[in-house]
Amino acid sequence: MAKSQRRKLTTIFCADVSGFGQHMAQDEDKAFDRLQRYRSIFEAKFDQYDGRLVNTWGDAFIAEFASVVESVRCAVDIQEAIASENAAVGDDGDMVFRVGINLGDVMVDGDDLYGEGVNVAARLEASAPEGGILVSRSVYDLAHKQLAIGFDYLGEQVAKDGEEGIDTFVVRTKFNNQSTVTGNAVRRLKSDGFSEIDHPRNTKGIRPFNWFLNQNRLVQLAVVIIPFVFSINVLFSGITTPWFIFPTFGMLAIILLFQKRDKDPDS
Repeated sequence: MAKSQRRKLTTIFCADVSGFGQHMAQDEDKAFDRLQRYRSIFEAKFDQYDGRLVNTWGDAFIAEFASVVESVRCAVDIQEAIASENAAVGDDGDMVFRVGINLGDVMVDGDDLYGEGVNVAARLEASAPEGGILVSRSVYDLAHKQLAIGFDYLGEQVAKDGEEGIDTFVVRTKFNNQSTVTGNAVRRLKSDGFSEIDHPRNTKGIRPFNWFLNQNRLVQLAVVIIPFVFSINVLFSGITTPWFIFPTFGMLAIILLFQKRDKDPDS
């Protein structure tokens, strides 16, 4: 390894436009002008969240962040800003981005980053849904408890034969705050490249568990208390004296309150 090269652990952020070639084929000037406008959004958000723009080529961006949490916040902010911009333009030429984020070891050469950590982020970006954010487990593990947003587990993705699988999670945003792992959404995501997503019948056990993991700690405590007080009721008083329903009402109120807040984050 040359003296100018070194290795480090960092958060890699990759993004590009979905179907940019089609935009250029329809109207080159319009597509280029809109890309420049959206590029300014990326650059402003990178500055806001302490990210560093590593490289750009065509419609693609690579950035790095010291903080995993800030990288996800930045991605959500970018996607929501772009969705608002597309809505304001109000034509059929919406320009949407895919974003992939990975925490991994990279090789540093000057200002450039290389290595498997970057490759994984690029693979995540290529598999992300249009207008969406796809992150690796390394990102999810560090970010999901710190952020008041949801993550949907999409299973293990494999890019090429012989490569190690990557657990992937889609980040919910203000414009896409519903689960993306059930019903028609699974088929839509598969058409976008998720060839390794489990069918709904294989995710029935995963969904409640991941819902639980994504909840506020107070909600998790409430969920645990309900079966606990029921068990105590049955063991010591019998089911004919159902006093457990009174604390259960309180626990359910906490759960419903937080579910309403998550569905309407601006309330």
